Amino acid sequence: MSATPTRSQLSFTESVNYMADRAFKVLRIDEGIANAIKACSATLEVNFPVEINGEVQVFTGWRSVHSTHRLPAKGGIRFATIVDQDEVEALAALMTYKCAIVDVPFGGSKGGLLIDPSQYSRDDMQKITRRFARELVRKGFLSPATNVPAPDMGTGEREMAWIADAYKHLHPEDVNYSGCVTGKPVAHGGIRGRTEATGRGVVYVMREFFRHDDCVAQAGFKGGLGGKSVIFQGLGNVGFHAASILEEEDGCLITGLIERDGALVNPKGLSITRVREHILEHGTIKGFPDAEFIADGKSVFTMACDILVPAALEAQITAENAHDIKARLIVEAANGPVTFEADEILRERGVTVLPDAYVNAGGVTVSYFEWVRNLAHIRFGRMERRYDEMRGAHLLQAIQTMTDNPIPDWIQRELVQGADELDLVRSGLDDTMRLAFQQIKEAYDSYDEVSDFRTAGYVVAIDKITRSYVDIGVY
Repeated sequence: MSATPTRSQLSFTESVNYMADRAFKVLRIDEGIANAIKACSATLEVNFPVEINGEVQVFTGWRSVHSTHRLPAKGGIRFATIVDQDEVEALAALMTYKCAIVDVPFGGSKGGLLIDPSQYSRDDMQKITRRFARELVRKGFLSPATNVPAPDMGTGEREMAWIADAYKHLHPEDVNYSGCVTGKPVAHGGIRGRTEATGRGVVYVMREFFRHDDCVAQAGFKGGLGGKSVIFQGLGNVGFHAASILEEEDGCLITGLIERDGALVNPKGLSITRVREHILEHGTIKGFPDAEFIADGKSVFTMACDILVPAALEAQITAENAHDIKARLIVEAANGPVTFEADEILRERGVTVLPDAYVNAGGVTVSYFEWVRNLAHIRFGRMERRYDEMRGAHLLQAIQTMTDNPIPDWIQRELVQGADELDLVRSGLDDTMRLAFQQIKEAYDSYDEVSDFRTAGYVVAIDKITRSYVDIGVY
């Protein structure tokens, strides 16, 4: 296994591997086996031309497969100017561990295209996305059976619909073509609840953490999640849904919001919906009336709060600012927001960190539901919903007949209403995040060498992956 690093700056892949090494040491796994698990199976780099406004431009993209111990390999595709091979490979590794933690039967993969989507029209983006998809399909890196992308930074339902259609035209005989990507529009094989899945999963993680009194006390808190002050970085898809649910349903105070152009601070709490509306109208958080604007957004990382939720980019909490973090709980909604060096500092300081490989697994969990739905060719709840409603109505009638007492309207509504697809998706996501935390906590409590939830999460993941390798006779 790798030695502890001595230099100040690690690559993203090295940071992930060093964090995994802690778990390999705890589990006493042979170094050769550990290296085999950590190794990236394959990385494809493509360079392809697209004619834009009469001029040919060449675009570079990657698709990395970290592990195929389970198939298909799963992971998003991001369109951004920061994409490179190291980032894609590190994110693919995180996907392997992430899927194992939440018991989603996928291997890990990730993709990226080096592009600034804001510089291109919708038609141009469609041409570029479809061409990228064709490159991936022809080289065996896109298929409902072997490699299934999803949205990530800079991509969404629109891009997934284009990719699915490109695959369909190349493989019209594949009846499961819609399962080649997840995160599609509902009208094109998507599933309700996928857009909010990662953010809602973050909330389910926090709720489960606060159900365990020993975890709450160890983090230096008292009571439940309600009333806790929270600072968010990023109001994209993940940050918006997580922050708005925490504010509206859990009674948290969102006291700070860090964005690319600065930060907003209000000790009495921000209205996340109003901030989002302001951004959509003005393109910036500047000028929002009910908060103090701070130009140096990253300085807000070190402001006093109960919970810090980085929900934007990797490497945001580093050795330079980790000593000054005042939050007692960090919830990693983004991938890799805390570097290995910063994580070491936070562990020494006793700051509780809920790791990215678990916290933001809500997206891949609901992607799994969508993929299963696509292969089954039927929406969840279609066969049983009305039957459940009928049973509920009969139960109500029986209770009223036996007691001769009226039943409150709200109870009647709850008993008679059958679960629709969104109800089932949220129920499955909540159950998944709860059970995963309980497994992580069990590992945390069972090993004397484990003193943090990140190592516990990797222990859970690597133990499952190792058993999978043993079962199929890899070693």
